[in-house]
Order: sequence, then C-alpha cells, then structure tokens
Amino acid sequence: MRTENTILIVDDDPAVAASLCLVLKQARYRPVAVDSPREALRRIEADDIGLVLQDMNFSRNTSGEEGIDLLREIRARRPALPVVLMTAWGSITLAVQGMRSGASDFITKPWTNQQILQTVRTGLELAAAAPASAGEAPRTREELDVQFDLRGIEGRHPRFLQVLDLAVRVAATDASVLITGESGTGKELIAEAIHRNSPRRAGSFVKVNLAGIPPTLFESEMFGHVRGAFTDARADRKGRFELAGGGTIFLDEIGDVDPSAQAKLLRVLQDRTYEALGSSTTRTVDVRVVSATNRDLPEAVARGDFREDLLYRLNLITIHLPPLRERASDVAPLAARFLGDAARAYGVPTERRLTDAAARWLEAQPWPGNVRQLRHLIERTVLVTGRAALDAEDFARTAAEPASGARRETLPEVGSMTMDEIERSMIEKSLRHHEGNITRAADALGLSRAALYRRMQKYGIDA
Repeated sequence: MRTENTILIVDDDPAVAASLCLVLKQARYRPVAVDSPREALRRIEADDIGLVLQDMNFSRNTSGEEGIDLLREIRARRPALPVVLMTAWGSITLAVQGMRSGASDFITKPWTNQQILQTVRTGLELAAAAPASAGEAPRTREELDVQFDLRGIEGRHPRFLQVLDLAVRVAATDASVLITGESGTGKELIAEAIHRNSPRRAGSFVKVNLAGIPPTLFESEMFGHVRGAFTDARADRKGRFELAGGGTIFLDEIGDVDPSAQAKLLRVLQDRTYEALGSSTTRTVDVRVVSATNRDLPEAVARGDFREDLLYRLNLITIHLPPLRERASDVAPLAARFLGDAARAYGVPTERRLTDAAARWLEAQPWPGNVRQLRHLIERTVLVTGRAALDAEDFARTAAEPASGARRETLPEVGSMTMDEIERSMIEKSLRHHEGNITRAADALGLSRAALYRRMQKYGIDA
C-alpha cells in the first residue's frame, strides 16, 4: 500500500470513524482513525499521511474552535498536507472559516460514499500535481506541446507559461478550477485545454454564459424541466448539467450570476444533485466544473454580492491569466497567427505579413481588450489593406476608424423606433456585417450565443 494512500480520520464519533474506514478500505486506501487532536498530531509526526479527514468538534463545545486550532497546527507542521473538513450543512460557515485557515476542501454531513471518495481522490491528485517546490521552473513551451494538447493557444512569455503549466497539472485531477483575468485574455481557451487534457476528454465540454441567462430561466437552462413545468413546457428538456454528464461544464461569467441562483448552484456543486424544474425526483450528475470571471470575486463577497461558500466551492484551484500588455513578447506571434486565420477566413488571395515597424507598434499598445481586441484589429486591417506587408501606419489607421466601417451611424430620432425595433435592427446589422456568423455577431453585440439565438427567435430573424 502506497504511503500517499494513507488517510487520517480525526473524529470522536466511533460510528462515523468506522463508517469512513470501511468506505476507504473498499476503495483500496489505508485509513487510520483517531479521536482527538493530540493523537492526530502525534500520528502526523509519526506516519507518512497523504490526506486528513477532520471533524470540527471534539467535545461538547460545538463552536468549531477545536477544529480550527487543529487545522492550524497541521498546517504549521505539514504545510503541503491536504486537510478536508467535515461539518454539518447548518454549520457551513465553520467550513468557510476553515478554508480561510488553509483547508483544501470541505464536505457536509450527511454525505454519500461517492462524495467522500471523490473528495479524497481530488485532494490526493492536487497534492501530487503541485510542483515539487515553490521555486520550480515551469516547463518550456516545447515540452508542454510534446506532452499536452494545447492547440489554439499561442504564447511563450514566462508568466503565460506558468499559467499553461498549472493548467495542465490540474487538468489530470477532478478539482474545480476558477479562471480569472480581464475580458479578452483567453479564459475559455484555457478551460477547453483543461478539458482536452483531462481524464474526461471523451465526454462533453458544455459552455454556459451565465450573464446571458435571465434569473427566471436559470433553473430550466441549468437543470432542465419536465413537460408541463410551465406554460410553454411541451416536452421534457435536458439542462446544461445533464448534457455535461461525464464531461466538463464551463461556467463563464460566474461573477454575474444572480444572487437567487447562487444557492442553487452551490447545491449541485456541493453534492452533485439537483431536481429538474417541475420534478421532485433528485438526480445525480458526474461533472467537472470549470468557471471563469473578469470580476474580483473576493471583493464581491465583501460587498455581499457573492456567496463566500460558493466561491470556495468554485476555486479549489485558481488560474489567473495576465493581460496582454504584461506579456508584450507574445503580441507579434499572436498577430502573425491571426493574420493567417483572417486571410483564410475571408479568402484573401495574397499572404499577409507584419513589418518590423508594425510588430513594434503592436507591442507598444495597451490593449485594454487584450487578445480579443488584437484579433479584431488584425481582421479589420486585413480586410481594408491590400498590401502583402502590413506596416504600423496600416494598423494605426484602422484602429482610428470606427469598428463598423468608415463612418459611425447616428442613433434614430427619439420616438421614431421602439426598443424592440432598435434591438432587432442591430441584430440584423451585426449578422449582415459578420455574414451570418453567430459567434462573431454575438461577440460584437456583447451577448452569448444562447442569448442571441433567443432574440433571433423572438424577432423571427433567420441567420
């Protein structure tokens, strides 16, 4: 039996300890049970423990202070040892306090055997995926490309290589990942890479833009509904979590999720169960969760706009993408790639290339819209410039022009159009401009594909 498979159970309830020991033994782990903090610390010093499952109370005092004190002692003696806290659902604030103190995860009572094993496996996998030391250098781009599927991702800047190295390390685990960074930095590409390099790669990768789902449709979109659940529910419909079963669900714009929906998300992330709208049958889902946001979630927690327990459920691992201005050496390679993509997409007969002056000009820009803004500028410049060698002046001239063309149309006179008419007109204009490409039109309008499809259906627009 490998020493990393030794699990220390710290609980003063003999029945709980015996139950956990049985579940872990059946899964080929080596459980060791103790009933007091003192004995737990002795075992940690004497044995090579791989993970700790720790209760929060060991006496009549149910404040959880004993558990927090034990957690801090373990962290002081074995900083890298993963500790999973066990607490009742009604005492989830204790678990949140424990996460602040360095716990790697928490589970709530009552739990299922599957939850216990999933949590233990993920904790051990994350510990194994961590670099051997904090100063360990990330692998080179060549090494990463040989070992992993990173197609579609361009970048060799040292900070970006750290991001890629962490992403592929955690991809092998089942841990929830939170990807942060400014808009346009490529969070979705990293999420896709995590899925492609994970054991779930054969399953579905389901993208959900939470900002595009109205609160009234959240349950139906995420968990599905049964026939008759509401007026227009003429047939059963699968939700996004069910569609992602066995694979990965990508919750984009998680910082924009409505407060009323946060508790519903927490439950499915907590115990992997949900009910379809209109049904009383509890369903279980096997899914890996990757989320992304450009918002400061700790700040949102401080304001009371985002649940702290949900934040800890989402970010067992956080990956932060640096803005493009902080990895200027990647700008020219990205631009060269976008030149080729644009030439192929728009059928440009002459191959396009950057002059040295153009590369320097692009690298000097602040890029508030990051990689997405760079790509759009490259595409527009390719369309309006006929020369093979694109110079700095070509990009500067294109950047100074309105994105929609040579002139910016004025808004209609007040009272001449309703809001619905204006919205329909803008959707049609965007679809014409992007030649029916739904993804590009939705991006230009600031909508998700799903939100744009709903509006097209509403107005009877055919792409």
